[in-house]
Amino acid sequence: MTSALAAPAAQSGPAIRRNVHLGTLLLAALLLSAPAWLPYVGGYNDIASRVLIYALAAMGLNLLLGFTGGLSFGHAAYFGLGAYGVGLMLKYATHNVPLALLCGTLLGGLVATVLAPIAVRRKGIYFAMITIAIGQLFYFIAIRWQTVTGGYDGLTGFSRHAIPILPGVSWTLGSTGFYYLVLLCFGVGAAVLWIVLNSPLGHIFVAIRENQKRLTFLGVRVQRYAALSFAISGFIVALAGGLNALLDNFTSPNSLNYTLSGDLVVIAVLGGMRNFWGPFVGAAIFVLVRDYASNVTNNWMSVIGLIFILSVLFFPLGIMGFLQRKKVEK
Repeated sequence: MTSALAAPAAQSGPAIRRNVHLGTLLLAALLLSAPAWLPYVGGYNDIASRVLIYALAAMGLNLLLGFTGGLSFGHAAYFGLGAYGVGLMLKYATHNVPLALLCGTLLGGLVATVLAPIAVRRKGIYFAMITIAIGQLFYFIAIRWQTVTGGYDGLTGFSRHAIPILPGVSWTLGSTGFYYLVLLCFGVGAAVLWIVLNSPLGHIFVAIRENQKRLTFLGVRVQRYAALSFAISGFIVALAGGLNALLDNFTSPNSLNYTLSGDLVVIAVLGGMRNFWGPFVGAAIFVLVRDYASNVTNNWMSVIGLIFILSVLFFPLGIMGFLQRKKVEK
């Protein structure tokens, strides 16, 4: 009797993994072919790029928020530092887009790595307040350091350039070419997060979320691992910020403000914090609704707020969490 009941349970693991892989392959096919089918549904390449950029940033934040249990309202700092790093490199140092993107990612990621041990010394609301304070520090630096950052007017005077691949062959970064650059970076970032979360390190992150005290009693240095999660998250978010600067050929202090951090939290919660692809779904909903609603009314944030309230009331686990639970129930 026991063995008969155990067999379906044992088979459910491989079946679930197979479904996940099929879903990932389907998503990859849709994203790779997006420039071909987007015009038929009223879309365009730049909005697809923005969805991927916000999804990457929210997935980076979600490593800390959904899988490690740390609510940060200051991750816009690393998003903005990545953006300013790319802009400053392209404006003053080089026309090499990959090098500028690397420098922007390192700038935001290394700052997150340095500040992580300070932030993770506290938990809960105190951790959230520390992250807000850190984020606003960089926001006001960007405003006051006008000779470098452009202050309130933002940083201009840079643009993306073609990427040399072979002699006489370049990757031009028009709307389609840039979309595929964003898709490549999104794929790399998602792969890194997937590898981390499916490694013993990722299991420690989840254990920190579930029961920090028990891990401490077992001799695990919780703060060290929480700081590592914070740092990895910062690198991913900084990469997204650099891509956002390239998309707009512009960046401003708004990319460092706590309001953007709030947007990333909303995206993660809306899609599903404890689901790997949840932030991607949340980003698609957030960006598309914002794009459509802002063309209809100036109060587009009210529309986003209403959707978020309804999501929290009826889908507390997020859209992907709700769908996953329904699938398990069947």
